[in-house]
Amino acid sequence: MDKLSNGFMEEVVKACRPYTAQGEVIDHIPGLDQSHATDLGVTIITKEGDVYSAGEDDCNFSLQSISKVIILLMALEDFGKEVVFQKVDMEPTDDFFNSISNLENYEGHRPYNPFINSGAIATASLVNGSTVEERFQRILSFLQTITGDDEKVKLNEEVYRSEIKNGARNRSLAYFMESTGVLSNREAEEALDLYYRVNSIDVNSLALAKLGFFLANHGKISATGSQLIQSRHVRTVKAIMLTSGMYNESGTYAVDVGFPLKSGVSGSIVGAVPGRMGIGIIGPSINKKGNSVAGGQVLRMLSEKLRLNIFHDSTIV
Repeated sequence: MDKLSNGFMEEVVKACRPYTAQGEVIDHIPGLDQSHATDLGVTIITKEGDVYSAGEDDCNFSLQSISKVIILLMALEDFGKEVVFQKVDMEPTDDFFNSISNLENYEGHRPYNPFINSGAIATASLVNGSTVEERFQRILSFLQTITGDDEKVKLNEEVYRSEIKNGARNRSLAYFMESTGVLSNREAEEALDLYYRVNSIDVNSLALAKLGFFLANHGKISATGSQLIQSRHVRTVKAIMLTSGMYNESGTYAVDVGFPLKSGVSGSIVGAVPGRMGIGIIGPSINKKGNSVAGGQVLRMLSEKLRLNIFHDSTIV
């Protein structure tokens, strides 16, 4: 097994950077264009508190679909598992993350899981607060507490405006759920707005690694010992990350990498190795399924060389 160090991380990034040529940078997110196609940054935080980074680890980018992890954590803490999973299911899907057909065909017209777009919009309706702004500030404050960063972790107004401008498919998902009674009219409008806002929060690979370690540490802030989210809710989120966190490549990653992950179309990935470490990755060049190509290779190398797969064989005594 390799030893974790900054030198080791640099070797991993060097080996995986050529895979950026196999994807494309999404063109509607402000701040990302083809000039970032070869970017690749990785940060790891261990249970001992050590931080290891390599590549473009200081690059800022928006959360995009990693927001779904945070929204689900908040909804579970606010309403509990029983209420949340009456509105959205927890099953994997082989459809694309913004599919409408799976809403039409699935029983009760509920979203398959909270990590596809329809599921995240439905889940966003279950975050407590009297206004969208109040709900968003709760989520932002929660993320800033986890990352210890209220300067860089903030709403990117330009990305937020872009989310609204390019949000026709997400609006259609929300209105379909309104038509079937999954959401009320007010819930649909407010959940959409909240979803757009949380997608537009700026982070970097260090912030994602801290989020990953928060999950790996069962919802507890190591420095203070504060239990921000009940461990049973964190366990639920990590289970769905493993089965559905990488869209319709989740099964492949469960086999090849073997720990909870969630990706976003900005090329971001958060990983949580239970009890061991959090991982944050940015690699804006993504494949057609919405996952960072080079970032995926980084995860495969890390899992193999550091023996991170939670399904690794162990000696039975």
